[in-house]
Amino acid sequence: MFTTGYVRKVDSLGRITIPADLRKKLSISYDDSVEIFIRDQMLVIRKYAPGDIFTGNTKNLISYRGKRISKESIEEMATLAGLSITSSKSTSNS
Repeated sequence: MFTTGYVRKVDSLGRITIPADLRKKLSISYDDSVEIFIRDQMLVIRKYAPGDIFTGNTKNLISYRGKRISKESIEEMATLAGLSITSSKSTSNS
């Protein structure tokens, strides 16, 4: 953890302002969603990145009926269902 030197007051509606240079550093723009949670007695705010509905993984996602699912989860579910899946990764002999 590092300190930024910023101190902000909470307003009457419970809001705080995130300084512009911190928003820029975290690529948080107007109308972006942020995730707020508690970790080890600290309030953590980070840019929201939706992940796999099963694992939370944020890589190799496919959108299906408004939900995000990783390719790995899809392959695992197919295997559990007894389906044989061939990888879409191509191999070349160069």
